[in-house]
Amino acid sequence: HTDIDTPDYQLDEPLAPKRTRFEEFWRLFKKNRLAIAGMVFFILFFVVAITGLILTSGNDPILDPALVRLQEKLRPPLARPNFEMLQPNEVPALGVYVFGTDDLGRDVFARMLQGSWVSLTVGFVAVGIAIIIGIFLGGIAGYYGQRHIRINQLIAGGLAGAGLLLIIFDLFWVGLALLICGSVYNLLSFLIKKSADTKAEPAWRRLWYFNTISVDTLIMRFVDIMLCFPSFFLILTVVALLPASIYNIMIVIGLTSWMGTTRFVRAEFLSLREQDFVAAARALGLNDYRIIFRHMMPNAVAPVLVSATIGIASAILTEAGLSFLGFGVPPPHATWGNILSGGKGFIFDAPWLTFVPGVAILIVVLSFNLFGEGLRDALNPKLRRRG
Repeated sequence: HTDIDTPDYQLDEPLAPKRTRFEEFWRLFKKNRLAIAGMVFFILFFVVAITGLILTSGNDPILDPALVRLQEKLRPPLARPNFEMLQPNEVPALGVYVFGTDDLGRDVFARMLQGSWVSLTVGFVAVGIAIIIGIFLGGIAGYYGQRHIRINQLIAGGLAGAGLLLIIFDLFWVGLALLICGSVYNLLSFLIKKSADTKAEPAWRRLWYFNTISVDTLIMRFVDIMLCFPSFFLILTVVALLPASIYNIMIVIGLTSWMGTTRFVRAEFLSLREQDFVAAARALGLNDYRIIFRHMMPNAVAPVLVSATIGIASAILTEAGLSFLGFGVPPPHATWGNILSGGKGFIFDAPWLTFVPGVAILIVVLSFNLFGEGLRDALNPKLRRRG
């Protein structure tokens, strides 16, 4: 016991326990009912996509999205099959056409399930590619800032990288030519450096070897150039030149949607590199790569997470648009876009062929956007302090 001058409220009222980072995030996130609804639909879409993969895959799938029943074409939703006209293997597993049939008698429900897995795969893989590129370029731009690099080395490396990329996309001879040009350019730069007499070196040699540009300026101007192109038409052009493949679709969407992530990561790194823990890491002699990926990147992950969530919705919408125009995932894979495209000629006779995939795209894209907006608000440090 003590008769000290400490105020009574300090003795009688215990201090509130400190919330963990996740508890603080969830406290703010659950206040946004639209974000909660978006998260529920996000989880539901993921479950449906996994279910679609299980039910529509294999040599003898439970629900065959490619099975043609011409005698059952354009049946309305919830219609029962005509068992007298069907072979035993043609009878739908559920005993009813949940979403009806298309103009070839294929079960729209089975095709929607397969399309959900295709959309999920395209969305996650494309955004994964975009995030990897965005984190790498944004981290370098934000951390190294005004450090300079030589333009001749940049050109040689760019030609070599473009050549490897074209070889990957089966443009072997064009890629090989760029690789050779990059090697010759690099060799020429090396020879000019070795043979240069600094006292009597002409101006063009100095421009060739000593012209430099900052890392931040280079990367961000490249981002600005990429943002000037209409992304969808750029994707459409590239896809039209490449062989039809789901892998090409994912890669192309990923390679044309990394700019926003780069800007977010760069902004975070510009702030973080002035923090005390980064200065302490440098003082301990840690190399730049460890500082970037071990210490700074975990603190810059919040905007990346928000960008990824919204980016998945954009990738799904882009793939649906490409499939609707006939440049998307090729048959026999069913996607929501090509289901929508196949139904546009029967919009009055079979409106469910456009209504079902259209509503599915609307709900999924809207739920991802709402979920992403909720993440952005919950991860906002200003709102955290205010709460």
